Amino acid sequence: MAPAIRETSSVGWNVVSNIIGWTYFLSWSVSFYPQAILNWQRKSVQGLSIDFLYYNVLGFLCYSIFNVAFFFSETIQEQCKNHSSGNLVRANDVMFAVHAFLISSFTLGQTFIYKAKAQKLSTTATVLISIPIVGAGIGLLAVEFNGILWIDLMYYLSYVKLAISFIKYLPQVWLNYKRKSTVGWSIYNILLDFAGGALSIGQLLLDASISGDWSGVSGDPVKFGLGFVAIAFDLVFIVQHYILYRDRTDFYLNSVEEERRRLIAEGRVPHHEPDQENYNSTGWTQ
Repeated sequence: MAPAIRETSSVGWNVVSNIIGWTYFLSWSVSFYPQAILNWQRKSVQGLSIDFLYYNVLGFLCYSIFNVAFFFSETIQEQCKNHSSGNLVRANDVMFAVHAFLISSFTLGQTFIYKAKAQKLSTTATVLISIPIVGAGIGLLAVEFNGILWIDLMYYLSYVKLAISFIKYLPQVWLNYKRKSTVGWSIYNILLDFAGGALSIGQLLLDASISGDWSGVSGDPVKFGLGFVAIAFDLVFIVQHYILYRDRTDFYLNSVEEERRRLIAEGRVPHHEPDQENYNSTGWTQ
């Protein structure tokens, strides 16, 4: 193939890559909103795992730092040149990660307004969240004393994000199973997440093919791993929602609203929100 033709073909595929990148960015970014809207509409987070929300915030904080550092830091970029892996972090990766952290933090903030008394972070989640935070602190000290490079610390944060992605959905899967219901967990979040995961993997593989350097795939293991993990868990949630637990009755809200109407009709007002038999919505035994 003539050089001019190859160059034109490369430009065309780069355009396709950019379109895929921004499409997955929009799909994954929009996927956070249905859950926040559902919480607001129900004025409740019953049915939503508190553990999942905390994992999400920590994971996207790590992912934001990783992407921002690789995209903006000249130090990281220089160290990356001497590293065995390439740098395929793009602008849409940075925007997605930062936006995801912000909206995840907002959704977590809703739990302080809407959650029932029995809903709290489990001991298991507290331990699992504390470990990587301590590890990051040790990593900062190691960088300060020239024990490791900044790029090593960034990769540590990326692996924290990947590890969190493997476990963060488990409390929600268990909660849905335990309740035999997906009420309170937005399926639109899952459908958009599924599309974003597939497009994310597609862009990464296309970029590696265009550049002829497949080390870029290993250089961004989080993006590659996130896509596969997201797709796997999304399929589990889709099966739960559309096949296993198709009853959409919101028993908790119905009982609360009916009780409130009865008490209001009698001239009384409830003094506290019922705990739904002290049911722990995190889905994990304390």
